Amino acid sequence: MVLNRKKYQNAVLYLCQKLGGEVRGKKKLAKLLYFADFDLYEKRQRSLTGDVYKAFPMGPLPSGLEGITSEMTKKKLIAIQDIKEREDYNATEIYRCIAKPDVSVFDEEEKKMLNRIVIKYGHLNGKQLEELSHAEAPFIGTELRKEIPYELAFYRGTDFSDL
Repeated sequence: MVLNRKKYQNAVLYLCQKLGGEVRGKKKLAKLLYFADFDLYEKRQRSLTGDVYKAFPMGPLPSGLEGITSEMTKKKLIAIQDIKEREDYNATEIYRCIAKPDVSVFDEEEKKMLNRIVIKYGHLNGKQLEELSHAEAPFIGTELRKEIPYELAFYRGTDFSDL
């Protein structure tokens, strides 16, 4: 797979924009991207971002996330702010969009998939998304810290009737 920087950046912007201008937490952003990529792969045999996901204790993590979001910060597309919400917890990274997404980079199916992700998962927090991803074949079938094969998406049996 090849990382599609343009689609990746615009997917992050799109999710931020649709979720009230921000995504609260790196875990939440990582899982929303996971669902977007693996749902699209299950339906169309291709991912949206082209990123490689690894199975970590808190669920699937896209390998390119740090690089893409730091690039986006430098280009003033997003702002990342750390907010200490609770004692004894790591600060929550808040991803705020500064720029508007360029939706012309997506085909109709990709736009529908991103909208579906926002509606289906956007209201959930990182912990809830972690639990959902842990219950899926791609995570269950992958050794910890190893790459999650996209082909495992076919063992999910996702209902796409809402598309």
